[in-house]
Amino acid sequence: MEDTPTAPRSPWQNPIAERVIGTLRHECLDHLIILNQDHLRSVLDEYINEYYNVSRTHMSLEKDSPVPRPVQIDGKIVGRPILGGLHYVYGRVA
Repeated sequence: MEDTPTAPRSPWQNPIAERVIGTLRHECLDHLIILNQDHLRSVLDEYINEYYNVSRTHMSLEKDSPVPRPVQIDGKIVGRPILGGLHYVYGRVA
């Protein structure tokens, strides 16, 4: 196996990274004002660990999330805000 570096300013040579960065920008960072590096880290941590991998559907996973979730049948549906209400995670409570 041989490493082939990508050319500068050539996003089509690394489509996976471009897709992830684009998703982060369009769904999260374009809607918030980031104050500093610590704030950016906390926003990305909350987005990835509480929304992106837990409840957001992914087309490549047949509309499931990377972290499997149990099917909930009983209870009232309640939304929990993520990132101050930018996104919501829905679940049932008894």
